Amino acid sequence: MSEQPHVTDAEIQEDALHFHPGQMNALLTRQKAAYQAEPMPSLEARKAKLENLKAALLAHQDALCNALSQDFGHRATYDTLLSDIMPCVGNIDYTLKRLNGWMKPSRRSPGLLLSPASVTVHYQPLGVVGIMVPWNFPVMLSIGPLITVLAAGNRAMIKLSEFTPATNKAIRALLADAFDEDEVAVIEGEADAAAAFSALPFDHLLFTGSTAVGKHVMRAAAENLTPVTLELGGKSPTIIGPDIDIDTAVERMIWGKCLNAGQICTSPDYVLLPRDKMDAFARAYQARFARFYPKGLASQDYTSVVNPRQYQRLVDTLEDAVAKGAKPIPATDVHRDDDNHRMATVMLTNVSDDMRVMQEEIFGPLLPLVPYDSMDDAIAYIQARPRPLALYLMSFDNALQQRVLEETHAGGVSLNDTVLHVAAEDAPFGGIGPSGMGHYHGHEGFLTFSKAKTVLKRGKFNSAKFVHPPYGGMIHKLMLKLFIRG
Repeated sequence: MSEQPHVTDAEIQEDALHFHPGQMNALLTRQKAAYQAEPMPSLEARKAKLENLKAALLAHQDALCNALSQDFGHRATYDTLLSDIMPCVGNIDYTLKRLNGWMKPSRRSPGLLLSPASVTVHYQPLGVVGIMVPWNFPVMLSIGPLITVLAAGNRAMIKLSEFTPATNKAIRALLADAFDEDEVAVIEGEADAAAAFSALPFDHLLFTGSTAVGKHVMRAAAENLTPVTLELGGKSPTIIGPDIDIDTAVERMIWGKCLNAGQICTSPDYVLLPRDKMDAFARAYQARFARFYPKGLASQDYTSVVNPRQYQRLVDTLEDAVAKGAKPIPATDVHRDDDNHRMATVMLTNVSDDMRVMQEEIFGPLLPLVPYDSMDDAIAYIQARPRPLALYLMSFDNALQQRVLEETHAGGVSLNDTVLHVAAEDAPFGGIGPSGMGHYHGHEGFLTFSKAKTVLKRGKFNSAKFVHPPYGGMIHKLMLKLFIRG
């Protein structure tokens, strides 16, 4: 990666766009007017926007990598390339290949009752979509949804997190190269700006973040009856099946926990494993961590906790667990760097429900190990808790895989892997219950940001006149006999 100039805090503050509600309303009004002037962008126009976005993303990738590392204190370059840049490029390419088919009206059957007529479903842009972006993956979680928003023919206003100012500057530069502000606009600001943003009368609102904040966003959107897609989080479990070799299980799950230092909504939150394999799991994790990061916390491939505030939250959570009887098992001898807010994975045994680490989404490098005595117990443990955004099973037992799929709920599942199901371009992504509602990515994203409008069309012959009043004639009686019967 080429070296980019470091952006000072003063430059970020001076350059940041902090909108007040009146400015946001004015910008939304401008975008809605621009949409009304072009309410059904052509295939060629939509493809051109996606190609412009891809070109700008590739041109700014070095700046994005450096800005993210600046915001985090240190973020591994490959963490950004693999989890932010590459998925967006792949999604754009996937969408460009399939957009023509997605845009075509789909034919539906009118049935005997409505014949002769045609019934089609047309996919119409909604208008202006609001996108609220968290700090953990500010590129993927702004550009990712923007891809399907633009593919569906919409315009977008994007509220970026106040915790990633350098990255926000890089994203704004990227988007300014590709779009006018009446096509795609960027908003920045603190919590009050986010609250005002969520209260705007968008045609759709996508929020990615915590369950607690998601409730406030949905409440604000309800005032305008704005439809929402909520991508939240929760405590995503990993089940280690009784059949799988522990070294294999750890190899399959550890990268998903270490990527971005566990600061991922789909990161493995806790592990359910056979009681007699607890020690073996901990040893295997330590050995694999050492292979991944030979220099421990000094490894350039390992990412820092984003800021001192989040780091202190994790330290407090760890100390709360230890004070209540949990046993910490660090992945490395030196597992904390308080000055640079860096923390290696700390496994925790002897955990209980009265500990904060078992009550809240961890969103960082803490990993409770929960023993089970039977698969019945493991499944019951998951069923008794809020439905998570992701669930992982490490097992090659087909019958066990099917049982877990049928008896548990989660937004998505990976069998013998973690996190990577989110990158499937041809599949929806979304939570369930406390972990979210609605879907985006791929075709489902196109559908989410489109209005599926049913169109019935009749020719010159009007068969509907046979059901007109006055009722009780022979045609009415015959129709009731045909269509209301056992």
